[in-house]
Amino acid sequence: MFRWKKHGKIFDPTELELHDWMQEQAQNPYIVRKENCIRVYFNCRAKRDEKGISTSYGGFIDIDYNDFFKVIKVSDKPVLNLGKKGDFDEFGVMTGSVFPVGDKFYLYYCGWTRMISVPYNWSIGLGISDDGGDTFKRFGMGPIIGSTPFEPFLQAGCSSIIKEGDIYHLWYTSGIKWIDTDSKPESVYQIMHATSYDAINWTREARPIINSVISDEAQASPSVIKIGNKWHMVFSYRHSVNFRNKDRGYRLGYAWSENMHTWHRDDKILNFDVSSSGWDSEMVCYPHICEINGKIYIFYCGNDFGRKGFGFAELVEH
Repeated sequence: MFRWKKHGKIFDPTELELHDWMQEQAQNPYIVRKENCIRVYFNCRAKRDEKGISTSYGGFIDIDYNDFFKVIKVSDKPVLNLGKKGDFDEFGVMTGSVFPVGDKFYLYYCGWTRMISVPYNWSIGLGISDDGGDTFKRFGMGPIIGSTPFEPFLQAGCSSIIKEGDIYHLWYTSGIKWIDTDSKPESVYQIMHATSYDAINWTREARPIINSVISDEAQASPSVIKIGNKWHMVFSYRHSVNFRNKDRGYRLGYAWSENMHTWHRDDKILNFDVSSSGWDSEMVCYPHICEINGKIYIFYCGNDFGRKGFGFAELVEH
């Protein structure tokens, strides 16, 4: 069983007077080690419109290697602009993983489309940076991972990519079904796996790889790391209905694998739950597990889907 020490919250956009596009939320923290700092990419929201609808943008902060609470820089503009009218990412760009490929950085992100019978659809796009990851340009107008006959909707949560030998491995979420409720349809999505030789064209298994432990379980933000001779995955999961209730909201799940294809779930091993009070007392979600300076950390969001930012915890025993 793992044992964690929670260190607290690092960044909260609601406490700062920042850009119009960075008013609240700091979701899906993703760590990239730079030469002189640690860069944390995340997703934020602009002010809501008169209908209560907001738009997602990707940004980043740079923090000190030896003091994660020391913020060195905050991005002054989104890392990728919204798509144009009719594009799959017209209404939102949510960063997932950022990965070095040659002398460039590849950004795998979720593009938002607004719908009528259901609230939204998602597809996975690719942005490429040649300025060290400060800004990205689209690989193309359309997504690189979208709907297929076997994955009909909601491809997103591309929050973990690993290269093993000559093969890139990508973990993401894909829609299973929609559930009608008294207020609006709610989606059910689960974790999938794909492989590639060029990090652009992906062969998809098109099947959920993590078993569910609750009815109509929604899974998100898979993050994978190798410790010893095993692969370890940390991810978010919740009920698909009434999940804004703190007892049905996001928690962190755990699975391990010896080959990255077959996964064995055991959430109790992770031993990571909400706190008794404070910013993560109702929800823990959107984890990124990583190694920094020889130590293992989880960067994660708290209450209200990360509305007030993200923090981190350190693995102290396993």
